Amino acid sequence: METINIIDTPKHVNELVKIGVWLTDKRSSGKIAFLQLRDGTAFFQGVVLKNKVSEAIFETAKKLRQETSFWVTGEIHEDARSKFGYEIQVEDLEVIGESEDYPITPKDHGVDFLMDHRHLWLRSSRPHAILTIRNEVIRATYQFFNQEGFIKIDAPILTGSAPEGTSDLFHTEYFDRDAYLSQSGQLYEEAGAMAFGKVFSFGPTFRAEKSKTRRHLIEFWMIEPEMAFMHQEQSLELQEKYVAFLVRNVIDHCKDSLETIGRDISVLERYTKTPYPRISYDQAIEMLTKSGMDISWGTDFGSPEETYLADQFDQPVFVLNYPKAIKPFYMKPHPTREDVVICADLLAPEGYGEIIGGSERAVDYDYLLDQIKKAGLDPDEYSWYLDLRKYGSVPHSGFGLGLERALTWITGEDHVREAIPFPRLLNRIYP
Repeated sequence: METINIIDTPKHVNELVKIGVWLTDKRSSGKIAFLQLRDGTAFFQGVVLKNKVSEAIFETAKKLRQETSFWVTGEIHEDARSKFGYEIQVEDLEVIGESEDYPITPKDHGVDFLMDHRHLWLRSSRPHAILTIRNEVIRATYQFFNQEGFIKIDAPILTGSAPEGTSDLFHTEYFDRDAYLSQSGQLYEEAGAMAFGKVFSFGPTFRAEKSKTRRHLIEFWMIEPEMAFMHQEQSLELQEKYVAFLVRNVIDHCKDSLETIGRDISVLERYTKTPYPRISYDQAIEMLTKSGMDISWGTDFGSPEETYLADQFDQPVFVLNYPKAIKPFYMKPHPTREDVVICADLLAPEGYGEIIGGSERAVDYDYLLDQIKKAGLDPDEYSWYLDLRKYGSVPHSGFGLGLERALTWITGEDHVREAIPFPRLLNRIYP
């Protein structure tokens, strides 16, 4: 008799198998007990018939409490009535770990209660489905960049400087000097691009923003590619190809999870088709003004503006060439305009806002030094970064995709906290 996982049961129809499971719910009558089971790979049903098992086994099945762990032995049958399509007819069970008064019951609970019990809530079908999709996005990310010829370069988490200033960074002491938790690996990836051509980082980043919106986390994961010898147009093509690839792989490999959370796959299919539409910042301001919004040129977009713009399209939309004054120091100036830089934000449909920010990078040493000074940063802290413009500088571009915000959009969830196993929010660092 083989020990298997629930996800593998379609390969073992009419075979006797053994599975380690937890009980999520149960119901029983005089002669039959239905056990809702999970093992980490999937959820399905166990059926215990009184006339097919010993009296002791049937009584044990009826008394099982939610989240009790046990070995279940039985024969796998097809079950057309269930979403999973298979069930196990139980012949034996052996309790491993008892569970009593499990706090997350099948009734509704408030968000704060569930977040206080996040370590247990992960066992439930909806967070399980979302984090399964997260895993697929991560797997597909590595596949995409590997097949595109990228090398992964890990950027440090502790840094002595900040790509976009230190106002929103977590400060710490690094022996006898100041250090910060990284808000981006970009500057280090630029150094990597000068060594390897095409690189990417994938790691945790930190923003000490006192924000309570549904789009923001304090700690989140970023995918940050940098490409030497690449102008912005080529970078935009890579960005849309990457996002479409992620959505395509989620559709192809996570159908059960998408069904569990009720995500409409026909909507996701639209996002797999490229190219994505593009508008300039100037056009965006014109569209917003015509809609009646009170906004002037030079203002950065917030959630209402991004949502309105994205609602005008059926796909993600690039907004190009933002004002220099509202963007970081490292972006390349526009060749024919002093007031904008060569950059783009990718806005997701359905009200999810920016999921990618990217630009062509400034390559002129003197210009970059001047921008660092104007940003109020210490040039000595960035001397290594300036070196990249002294020794064989080349056109190069890059972007960053926030994993959790992109995942929130792909899954259609209301809040970014659902897209990470243990969210760090302004008022939450437990569990």
